[in-house]
Amino acid sequence: MFFSCSLGNKQISQMKKEEVKNKVKKIEKTNEEWKSILTDNQFYIMREKGTERPFTGKYWDVFDDGTYRCAACGNELFKSDTKFDAHCGWPSFYEAFDSTKIKTADDYKLGYKRTEIMCAKCGAHLGHVFPDGPNPTGLRYCVNSASIELDTTKSERKDDKK
Repeated sequence: MFFSCSLGNKQISQMKKEEVKNKVKKIEKTNEEWKSILTDNQFYIMREKGTERPFTGKYWDVFDDGTYRCAACGNELFKSDTKFDAHCGWPSFYEAFDSTKIKTADDYKLGYKRTEIMCAKCGAHLGHVFPDGPNPTGLRYCVNSASIELDTTKSERKDDKK
């Protein structure tokens, strides 16, 4: 079964307004620099916009406490208490860490409109967001495990990785 992969116009408009209002200092690297930092699989997913197979990623069935960060730059992306089992085979969250952490773009790669999600700091492809999530947002951020790392430390730390 396929679900419509585009968000409602109101949700998209609000997300885009938040992105413009909350600019994040960006990290820019060449492909060669990213290749030296990321594994081959991470590079394929995060820089070439690939997708891991469902039920194969490290975090699809992990529900430990912590903060999920971008595997490329350490940017805080999702809190573990917003993670839920969507039965889709990928880590799913109903809310981003905050509106400045993720940017979106229309994606027609499969022939229909989806909403791609990327790290606002380094531009890494994370996955897609769908309008079929639970309350309170009704959103499902469907994320590739290779794009994230779970930080289980209790103290807050700065996004200074790599």
